[in-house]
Amino acid sequence: MGRTTRRTSRKRPKLAGRAITASAALILGGGGLVAVNVYANAEDSPPPDVRSRGQVQAGGAEATTIRCPDVGNELPDVPADARAEVDRELAALDTQITQAYARFAEADTAGERNAVLGPLEERRRPAIDTIQAAIERGGRAPAPEGPDKLDRLDRLDSMAPCTLRADDDGPPGGGQDQGPGQGQDQGQGQDEGQGQDQGPGQGQAGNGPEAGDFVDITSVRPNVQKPRKQRGASRGTFTTRCGTNRNGKFNPDNVIVAPGVSNGAHHMHDYVGNQETDAFSSDQELAGGRTSCRNQGDKSTYYWPVLRLQNGTDEDDADADGGGRDKNVGEIQTPDQVTLEFTGSPVGKVTAMPRFLRIITGDAKAFTNGDANANASWSCTGFENRQLKDKYPICPEGSEVVRTFAFQSCWDGRNTDSANHRTHVAFADPRSGRCPRGFRAIPQLVQRVVYDVPPGPGFAVDSFPEQLHKPVTDHGDFINVFDERLMRRVAQCINENRRCS
Repeated sequence: MGRTTRRTSRKRPKLAGRAITASAALILGGGGLVAVNVYANAEDSPPPDVRSRGQVQAGGAEATTIRCPDVGNELPDVPADARAEVDRELAALDTQITQAYARFAEADTAGERNAVLGPLEERRRPAIDTIQAAIERGGRAPAPEGPDKLDRLDRLDSMAPCTLRADDDGPPGGGQDQGPGQGQDQGQGQDEGQGQDQGPGQGQAGNGPEAGDFVDITSVRPNVQKPRKQRGASRGTFTTRCGTNRNGKFNPDNVIVAPGVSNGAHHMHDYVGNQETDAFSSDQELAGGRTSCRNQGDKSTYYWPVLRLQNGTDEDDADADGGGRDKNVGEIQTPDQVTLEFTGSPVGKVTAMPRFLRIITGDAKAFTNGDANANASWSCTGFENRQLKDKYPICPEGSEVVRTFAFQSCWDGRNTDSANHRTHVAFADPRSGRCPRGFRAIPQLVQRVVYDVPPGPGFAVDSFPEQLHKPVTDHGDFINVFDERLMRRVAQCINENRRCS
């Protein structure tokens, strides 16, 4: 597959002749989700058994997956001359999990599913050893400060083993891990116990979403709180208009996390802004690239996982990396709106971003990592004072689905990236609005993406296959390629409390 994939159609087309009829039956009682059957496979006819592949079940049927420690999150500072090798090995770890999950998902018994863990650990150890050796050759980073003095580099040794994870919403197991040897031939309980195999059957072809991943937005209480703006706050905004990706620029790369690696994301991304972005883009190529932004001084890269309708329609990527091969199926949706707005600090002035600053907000692996870095919010137009992090919204008729990404707004003043792609930037304190000590406020990118999709639970974002298309895994990526003069204007506009574009 080329690094750019184009869809065959855009919105709510008639089902293709090869596709099955989608079934999305929603029963609402007292504002709650009772039952839903969601399409998962465009090629296989749905078996009558509700527990079969391609179905979800009321009460949160189990969706079991593989959980591996995220080595990238634990990395100390990586010497510059070791970064390329470390990035390649981190991408190799992701590929190993993806391949192991494919075997896991096809297994018929809990014993077969559990049996993927040993070989996966054996494959992970050499990659982790290579990462350690590369960092040590470049000069070992000091141990972190604080009560936990354990050197992160030493900690990597313990990160090779993986476990099995049960969906928190699904019985049995209550989200407990099953390590090697635990629950052998027991399927998180009993192998084919109680007359059923309770493995990863539900939603298998698209491996999600589950009924419990959706909530009626009208049943959610208003929950948005923002720090009060103090005297001297920077109240201005700068809006850059870069379109909605109607030209269909997609690829499954991630130039921030896996530079130089094709299909480093194992899911498809929407792109607006810089049109040259793929895994192999250098800063110089981005600076010289074309942009979809109206203001040609903004050649920044803005990207996020595509959203697909589970309507039985195949895309061009149905047999491609990042698409069907990585269990991302369904019709890619073009956003109705994409708003890219830079805002100020509630406590003071902002400083211009450095060129080529990279920021990732949210965590593509939050389902298995936990929600410490989860940050994307889901809502509906007309209800945006109600935000969800771990559920998809069911919007009422006439209301559209909204994804919002509020990026980190504090910068360490030195680095445009970091080994784990997080520690060079930070969030302001949610109550006071102040940046952590040693960080300075920069314009905050707030990205809002709106979709006109049919009411109900028939959609999901692309994800790593083992992340089961959970809404908590949603994330956004940004590389600042503003012309330096224009970025200074952005900061000035915000600090002078003006609205600019």
